[in-house]
Amino acid sequence: MGIRLDDVNKRIIHALMGDARNTSAPMIAEEVGVSPATIRNRINQLEEAGVISGYHANVDFDAADEMLTTLYVGTAPIEERARLAQQARTITGVVNVREFVAGQENLHVLAVGDDVESLHDVTRELTSLGVTIDDEKVVRTEQFQAYHPFGPTETHQQFSDYISLAGGNEVVELTVDDDAPIAGLTLEQAGREGILEDGVLVVSIERDDTVLTPQGGSEIQAGDILTVLSRGGFSNETFEVFETEIE
Repeated sequence: MGIRLDDVNKRIIHALMGDARNTSAPMIAEEVGVSPATIRNRINQLEEAGVISGYHANVDFDAADEMLTTLYVGTAPIEERARLAQQARTITGVVNVREFVAGQENLHVLAVGDDVESLHDVTRELTSLGVTIDDEKVVRTEQFQAYHPFGPTETHQQFSDYISLAGGNEVVELTVDDDAPIAGLTLEQAGREGILEDGVLVVSIERDDTVLTPQGGSEIQAGDILTVLSRGGFSNETFEVFETEIE
């Protein structure tokens, strides 16, 4: 099952990579500009597609109980690499296995032990499986961080969901900024004053987890999540209607 990594999905992944334990759907929703329900649905889709395969604690075993962490750099026959990687995971003490597309040093195994002898046991078991150990390195520290290109950029990203329709029509879901030109106006006023371009239609308003049906007298408020249809596509000027004006 494939899934498109649009801006919302990328921001979700970035947030969860940074701190999955202390990051909630409402927190991500506030940062991205969509509803918490949208974030929860997207996370479920990412999990079902296998893009997010799990959530793991980063443990400093040396700090926990002065345990030793060792990286084994090994070589497995290419035709046996996948099977040996799976078998290596069953060895007591092994916490991570990585396969590489290479002929040599194509299997990296991370293991934790109480003492040097327990790590020697890992070496012996890997060797008995048919893995040639090329090197062993004691791991001093290991640090993780989110993938920066998936995070927020200096350019304000206003829209989340984007759909391109036949005939050049486009639909986006976007959030109304504070002090945006359309904030505080009814749709009728926005149209009459030329703030909404011809061919731009607000098809739904989401406010406080309630979806409203737009009418001429519907007032647009800051923080509203709008689904907007544009006949012929969106221009930068169209998006500026929903964004804070920059002096």
